[in-house]
Amino acid sequence: MRKKRRLTGAVLFGACLLVWLPLILMTAGAWMPEDELYWRYLSPLGLGRDTVRAALIPSYPSWEAMKELLIGSPGFFVMFWNSCIQVIPMAAGQFLVAAPAAWAFAKFRFPAKKQLFGIYVLLMVLPFQVTQVSNYLVLDRLGILNTHLSLILPGIWSTLPVFIMTRSFEAIPDPLVEAAYLDGAGQWYTFVHVGLPLGYPGIATALMFSFVDSWNALEQPLTYLKDKNLWPIALYLPDIARDKASVAFAAALVTCLLPALVYVNCQEELEQGVAASGVKQ
Repeated sequence: MRKKRRLTGAVLFGACLLVWLPLILMTAGAWMPEDELYWRYLSPLGLGRDTVRAALIPSYPSWEAMKELLIGSPGFFVMFWNSCIQVIPMAAGQFLVAAPAAWAFAKFRFPAKKQLFGIYVLLMVLPFQVTQVSNYLVLDRLGILNTHLSLILPGIWSTLPVFIMTRSFEAIPDPLVEAAYLDGAGQWYTFVHVGLPLGYPGIATALMFSFVDSWNALEQPLTYLKDKNLWPIALYLPDIARDKASVAFAAALVTCLLPALVYVNCQEELEQGVAASGVKQ
């Protein structure tokens, strides 16, 4: 039994190492001086054909790349705040739209409910490329192309949060909802004071998934935003020249910080929400 546990632990440790290794290398590269970075990664950076000498810890840690990014790169901060302007209102709008819709799917009975929810699921699995042209035409007709709204409004009506929140609300016992109705609570009062507190893990999970997906989006900004001053932070990294490789590592590290902080603060809700989304009463 002990050998089996040790073997299982070794396999899991190896799998975790494969996931963490790129992040560790990225963190090490962010603190490497320029000459050491080129010496270790000549081939991947397109500067030669020498072998890669990857290191988990810099030989001579340096602040130069981080200093240049945070002090000498105003474009980075512009794109960082563009991402915040685009992602935070999108997440707030998704909560206002998706939560009532999910509660209706979970606790109400109305004609064609299953068919309508099936359409939601279908729209959820469709890739962006399928609806790219139609979305572009709609946004053009509304006159909001090349603005932050061209990313915020389509994101608000995303179907993934509705799906996750619906499964979370379905896990709330119906007798508890009926007891609230018997005590004189109305539909809205029950939703706010019973549905939202008990469905909080699913709501947090849905919003976190949407936040990370929107924070890392590439195709939508490239399609709808022609002005580079409106681009989000995800488009900053490919725009860095190879002679600024150390700055690219530092920018990648800073870009990961906000999603990582969101995950750390919502880890418990994420686990509960994922578990609830797979359980149906």
